[in-house]
Amino acid sequence: MDHTTIQEAVADLLSRIPTGIFLNGEFTESSSGECFDVLNPATGEVLATVASATPEDAAAAMDQAAAAQLTWQFTSPRERSEILRRAFELATTTYRADLALLMTLEMGKPLAQADAEVTYGAEFLRWFAEEAVRVRGDYFRVPEGHLQAVVVRRPVGPCLLITPWNFPLAMATRKAGPALAAGNVAILKPSKDTPLTSLFFAKIMAEAGLPAGVLSVLPSERNREITGPLIQDPRLRKVSFTGSTPVGRALLKEAADNVLRTSMELGGNAPFIVFEDADLDAAVAAALVTKMRNMGQACNASDHFLVHESVSEEFGRRLAEALEAQRVGDGTQEGVDIGPLVSARQRDAIAAMVDGALAAGARALTGGRVPEGPGFFYPPTVLVDVDPRTDIIREEIFGPVAPIVPFSREEEVIALANDDSVGLSAYVHTRDMNRVMRLAERLEFGMIGVNSATISNAAAPFGGVKQSGMGREGGKEGIEDYLETVYVGMPAPSFLP
Repeated sequence: MDHTTIQEAVADLLSRIPTGIFLNGEFTESSSGECFDVLNPATGEVLATVASATPEDAAAAMDQAAAAQLTWQFTSPRERSEILRRAFELATTTYRADLALLMTLEMGKPLAQADAEVTYGAEFLRWFAEEAVRVRGDYFRVPEGHLQAVVVRRPVGPCLLITPWNFPLAMATRKAGPALAAGNVAILKPSKDTPLTSLFFAKIMAEAGLPAGVLSVLPSERNREITGPLIQDPRLRKVSFTGSTPVGRALLKEAADNVLRTSMELGGNAPFIVFEDADLDAAVAAALVTKMRNMGQACNASDHFLVHESVSEEFGRRLAEALEAQRVGDGTQEGVDIGPLVSARQRDAIAAMVDGALAAGARALTGGRVPEGPGFFYPPTVLVDVDPRTDIIREEIFGPVAPIVPFSREEEVIALANDDSVGLSAYVHTRDMNRVMRLAERLEFGMIGVNSATISNAAAPFGGVKQSGMGREGGKEGIEDYLETVYVGMPAPSFLP
């Protein structure tokens, strides 16, 4: 697509996207008339101006959710399933190009990656459309024989879904899909950096037949003023959050007052472990994907590379060569592999981490410096001679930077990998399957990719251990956190004469 055609497509899309708060099935202005700007990270320019929800708007959303809960709860599972399935079809056909371009514009990822997110994000709608009709309870006689037990599964009730900016569609569908499938109503609070995709998602859900009030979307600059009163409202029954561990801790403390059900998908700091017997070609190819997907802005992206000392130098050289071949630029342009970071704030945080590592003695094989010009770009960077005690190893990078630390023994690398307060994902490259099983038992992570790159899938349980959170999203486990279990005991019938 040439430059003129892209510009025309952008202008057309921006003329059609909703920019209001989504309440009671309609897009409306903020109750105060407040708005905020959404920036294009490739240029730093204003992309759109969006209504900024107020605490009064949040209260209205809660009122609507409470009023809609019982009707939606007793809407047949088949009907709920069909609505989600229609939304899947709309996302992957009618609005596929719109969604991809919109994510590239407001988040920065190249169009090919944005299109891949449409596939990935929409799959949660299809998966949970299928799960909606498979929610079952149980029926059994207690061991003593005097009671018949009936176990009923029912929706938890109104849910608050708080999503980050890095996967604007997938984070919304991964939470709203199971919530709606289970019969819950939901209030979605998207990141202020990427609210447009969430609003477009609401448009798709309404077009798919979702009744008014079942889903609200509250874009806002006032995060705490919106979420705080909602979490304290006794009608809310669940909070699902994806974001940083510090914010997750704060939300857990708030949720404790009303003993709310919580799902927390928090920070990661994924080690990418390469053993001496690894297929280096495959390991470098996988590192390129899992490090540079989304410009490294993914909670399950590889953050630091623990490479056996016998192959560390060669791995670093090959990875640097692969990254130097990546084309950096505006994600709407053909042939671009790496887009901008989402904001100047994010770019500056990455630059500070790299500068700190360099000051501590690390060397950059490639990258390592903020480029001149507009937009929030940072070049793909490979660091060697990295002190494992520095922030760039100890903290989640969330950017296109690959620090490499050598190791000599299996026990050593297990200790290095586990010496962290978080444990979301890890990646292991080795030909030794006995070693794989040892590591699966000892690595303290919720997900482990073996000789592979990205492993997230709608059919598999996504989540971490330690301070990476609680609960799982996706898989058959994904709907469990949106269901209550009710036990009904009654006298057991007698079958004796």
